[in-house]
Amino acid sequence: MKMKSLIGIITIFVLMTLTTIMPTTVADPSIMITEYSIYPEELMPGDKGLLTVIIKNSEMQATTTETESSGTDSYTVVENNGVIIKRIWIKPDFDSNGNKIKSLIGSSGYEDIGNIAPGSIFTISFELIADSNLTEGYYFPNIHIDLKNDINGNYQDVTFPIEVKVSNDTVDLVSNDVPSKISIGGSTDISLSVINKRKNAVDSLTITAGKDNDLDFTPGSKFIGTLDSGNSEEIIFSVNPSEMGQKNLSFNLSYKNGDNQHYETLDLPIEIIEVLDVSPILTNMPLTIKKGKSSRIGLEVYNAKTETITGVIITPITNATVIPSQYFIGSMDPDDVFSASFDIYSDKLDYGNHTIKFKVSYKQGNEYYETPFISHSFKIVSGEGTSYQSSTNGNSESSGEFGGEIFSTCLIIIPIIIIIIIAYILWRWRKGRKKNE
Repeated sequence: MKMKSLIGIITIFVLMTLTTIMPTTVADPSIMITEYSIYPEELMPGDKGLLTVIIKNSEMQATTTETESSGTDSYTVVENNGVIIKRIWIKPDFDSNGNKIKSLIGSSGYEDIGNIAPGSIFTISFELIADSNLTEGYYFPNIHIDLKNDINGNYQDVTFPIEVKVSNDTVDLVSNDVPSKISIGGSTDISLSVINKRKNAVDSLTITAGKDNDLDFTPGSKFIGTLDSGNSEEIIFSVNPSEMGQKNLSFNLSYKNGDNQHYETLDLPIEIIEVLDVSPILTNMPLTIKKGKSSRIGLEVYNAKTETITGVIITPITNATVIPSQYFIGSMDPDDVFSASFDIYSDKLDYGNHTIKFKVSYKQGNEYYETPFISHSFKIVSGEGTSYQSSTNGNSESSGEFGGEIFSTCLIIIPIIIIIIIAYILWRWRKGRKKNE
């Protein structure tokens, strides 16, 4: 019985002793990375990116209170649950060829960050760079947070992998509608498209036409700005050549992936030729005209351009009298065809061969243009004139002239025939009457 009492007393004493040396509240600081972001979202080989990291001491209790004893004395110790960060640095990640993605600050990182109080959050940034020959893919450089241990050596360093995507996807400049040949007369519209194939938006996107003394581009450059991932934009340039021959249309595309400038070039071979995409076409013309008479000339004007032209005028040039002296058409949309006719008079012309020329003048935008002349020769004769017509215009003019000549002849012949018939009938009647008498 006495033994049991003695054991009980010893047990109570031990428990009381342990209670006095154990802390009443225990809390350890816990450093963690709660969030991070990379700008731009995806890097290209050679790009720099900004890594932003949010670090938190997740311990919410500010202090830890411990009661300790020494001999017969006891005392309370209050410790701050903050933690001192000695260094934050990034360990690079490598591809199979030894190229890497790393922090520009190097392995030394940021030192002597200081004490991070419980519940505190702070933000730190690193500038990353991907080697120019880095293979595209996913990389995981590690963030290392080195902590200063407490007196008991309880704090452990923090290591956290950061996912970084490196991609060779580009922003492409492609041709939509660019003819292989264009006319030296006037301007021609060409259509290009810019396509963002990257997974992130790009900024400061600009397309600039190359410099060429023989090619005038309107506009000289086109600013698009921001283009989201997967989107495209159409750009129209108008090119006005001044010389014929083989040329090269060059366009430069510039854009930013984050703060990194990138360039692409599009070269398009093209031939400049003398094609009358706006011109008069003769559809009816006299080969000969009788002296003192007139004849009609028919023309068609076709707008083969890709845009509207205005102020279209057909002007004849000859020594003969031509009515009208100019034919005003006005505005013509793409693929419009307009017919016009002129009457040419031979009263002031001598016998023999003569020439008449036609030109078309028009405006495209703010520029004025004239087509090369088309010419036709005809002859002034003493007899009846003849005309030639294209099959596309039927026989309206020549058949009209021929029908008019027949009609005029009939007006003379028919009355004579009628008089002869009447005279013959009277003669027969008188002859029959004499027989009856």
